[in-house]
Amino acid sequence: MSAADARILTRRERFSHLGACGYLVLLGGLALAGPSGFLAWGETLSTLDQREAQISKLTAERDELKNRVALLNPNHADADFAGELVRERLNVMRPDEVVILLDKPNR
Repeated sequence: MSAADARILTRRERFSHLGACGYLVLLGGLALAGPSGFLAWGETLSTLDQREAQISKLTAERDELKNRVALLNPNHADADFAGELVRERLNVMRPDEVVILLDKPNR
C-alpha cells in the first residue's frame, strides 16, 4: 500500500467525519442560540430580576401573615387586633361607640 492510497479516505470514514463536523456545528448553534444559549442570556437575566422581585414581595406578604397569626394565637391573643377583626368582619360595635359613615370618593 502506497502513501497515496493511505491518504484516501473511504466512504465510511468521510461519512463519519462529516457526521462529527455536523454534530459540532449543531452543538455550537445550540450554545449560541439555544434556549439557554448566549443570545438568551439577557432574557434570562430579566426573568431572574422579575422572579427576585416577586419573591421579595411574597416574602413580605408571608411575614405579614405570620405576624397576624402570632397576634391571634389563642394562648396570648392581642386584644386590640382581635377587636379590630371582630368589628371589621362581624360589623359589631360597643355600646359607647359612635359610627360615622363617610361617602367614599368615586375613582
